[in-house]
Amino acid sequence: QSGIRPEHSTVQENLIICCCIRWLFLPFLCLSLSVFKNPVCKVYRFQTVDSKWMLVREQMEECTLSFSIPKQLLSLYIQEDMGRVQDLRELGELSPHWDNLRKEVVTRYGGLISSYQETLAELDKVTGRSFKPSCCKAQKSLEFIPINLHTQRMRVTCPRKTDTIYDIVTVGAPAAHFQGFKCGGLQRLLSRYEAEKKSTAYQCIYYSPEHTAKAQEVLSTMSILQPLITNLADQLLQAAQEHSSTGLRDALKMLSDKVSQLPNPSMHLLIHLSYPFISLYYTSSLPPLIFPVGDWREQLCPLVTRLKDCVMEVVEKAKKAMTFVLLQEAACSIPQGFLLQQRRDVVFSQALAALACGFIMRLYAGMQDKSFLRQLHLVGLVAQFESLLSTYSEEIGMLEDMEFGISDLRRVLFKITEAKTEDISELQPLVCGRRDHFTVEVPLPRLVFQTLPEEIKEGKPLQVFPVLFNVGINEQQTIAERFGDISLQERINQKNFEILEAYYKSLSEKVPLECLPCFQTQSDIKELLETLGQNVVTKKRKNVEILWIAGMICRRLNGIRFTSCKSAKDRTSMSVTLEQCALLRDEHQLSKDFFIRALDCMRREGCRIENVEKNIRCRKYAFNMLQLMAFPKCYRPPEGTYGKVDS
Repeated sequence: QSGIRPEHSTVQENLIICCCIRWLFLPFLCLSLSVFKNPVCKVYRFQTVDSKWMLVREQMEECTLSFSIPKQLLSLYIQEDMGRVQDLRELGELSPHWDNLRKEVVTRYGGLISSYQETLAELDKVTGRSFKPSCCKAQKSLEFIPINLHTQRMRVTCPRKTDTIYDIVTVGAPAAHFQGFKCGGLQRLLSRYEAEKKSTAYQCIYYSPEHTAKAQEVLSTMSILQPLITNLADQLLQAAQEHSSTGLRDALKMLSDKVSQLPNPSMHLLIHLSYPFISLYYTSSLPPLIFPVGDWREQLCPLVTRLKDCVMEVVEKAKKAMTFVLLQEAACSIPQGFLLQQRRDVVFSQALAALACGFIMRLYAGMQDKSFLRQLHLVGLVAQFESLLSTYSEEIGMLEDMEFGISDLRRVLFKITEAKTEDISELQPLVCGRRDHFTVEVPLPRLVFQTLPEEIKEGKPLQVFPVLFNVGINEQQTIAERFGDISLQERINQKNFEILEAYYKSLSEKVPLECLPCFQTQSDIKELLETLGQNVVTKKRKNVEILWIAGMICRRLNGIRFTSCKSAKDRTSMSVTLEQCALLRDEHQLSKDFFIRALDCMRREGCRIENVEKNIRCRKYAFNMLQLMAFPKCYRPPEGTYGKVDS
């Protein structure tokens, strides 16, 4: 009627369109099939300002990482905690007081391990499913799985222009829904927990989160360094046997570097306080390594043996000292510390599954873009999470969880690897590491891998910079703004603006800004950042411009876009469709007269209403008229598409 309509193509026609588009990118077809599945496609024709037509194609897909990433994390959590139990047992004989505490801590770890093993067993029973519907958000067996994780791609075809794609990942707010929010989320719970630990410090030595994190880091470093040093020492002997001065020099250099990474004197105070019967002055006992004359191997052998013995002693003492630090920390925190660790594990699992999904989607889209790949290995990518949660009632607890989950993603690195075979099963990402640092390895087929820059092929760790911006838009946010407290939202937005600003500064120093994507709206990124900074400090109710500007900056920075609400179903759908239509208007000359009609068309007939049906088996957004009166107008769905439903 208005020149705006969805093209309701048949299943066969949709398949033909899919095949035609994918045939052009045949080398990457197997990549997409390995991670993304069950596509839902919608095609529209919209009129432009010059009375021409653009073709717009929406495609929404599920992601296999919804289940595979949490399952891998659970296995790693179990492995790490079992290792911790073994370390505690290897502390040897302790006084009756500390031995009793050790037994209690080991019992708590056993409970956590058992719980995670049960959850993993339940997840292994789930087959043929690759997303968790919103109606299951509080289900215990699925608490590690992200809610309603989907990718959405809009492909725009205009006359005399190459196709343009716009990607977004939608996911329910990473939060511990099963555990609930009666006492708040992670931000409040951890603050209260640290305050209580300080007040009971007379019962045991209090260690700050920074101290315990350092202890965990030392343990992790020790487990990596010892075999490396042993191997390098053997290489040194091999070079001596071969009378290779170059080999000796290289092995010595690497050996010196690794030995220097052993615990330094600045750690002695912490170690001595925690485990007073141990002294760790290894620096004076390391043998001097020099180039010998005559039979090189024979002269080096005693020195290398002494070095290995010294390193073994250092590692054992450091390991026991740090384990004792962690024992004291755990003893101070029973049982609350273990419950909070479990909550943090749950939230992080959901957040990492979403991040890995977004990273892979962005990587696949930019595989042939040399400028993007250069940015990826030189600086890393921004991952911008948009949240529409209110700062009132249960949702403030969700936001407190989400803030910690997104912040914890800074401990994650990505690495691109070459797949062992061309089989699709070999293209699933692999997670390795422990709670203080995880690496996600993304395998690519050999032909695709060979096209990458050398730095990426050599395994350079790739960074992601997660940022979170939140603006509540519903009726509960109205209550919070008038009678409650919105300081959490203000603090989150200010803190993450500073992170985004620092990222841009780093990027502009290392990559020419001409390498970034071109947009029709010639807003300078620096100007957009200034505007965002002004909006973040401005006292304005439901200031959704913060979200709009942050999204624009993210796309101009080649970043990864995420949008969340409680279930990624209703408010998220309003946001995604609004962003898509704004991009059509600003970048593809969608006629302003048809903007609202296009928006209503997408909300009534597009992928997002299909998402609603997938989650609750009903084609209705979960809003009522009273609620919508509190929404900004551009976030309200068309008549007939909303009503009272179980969400």
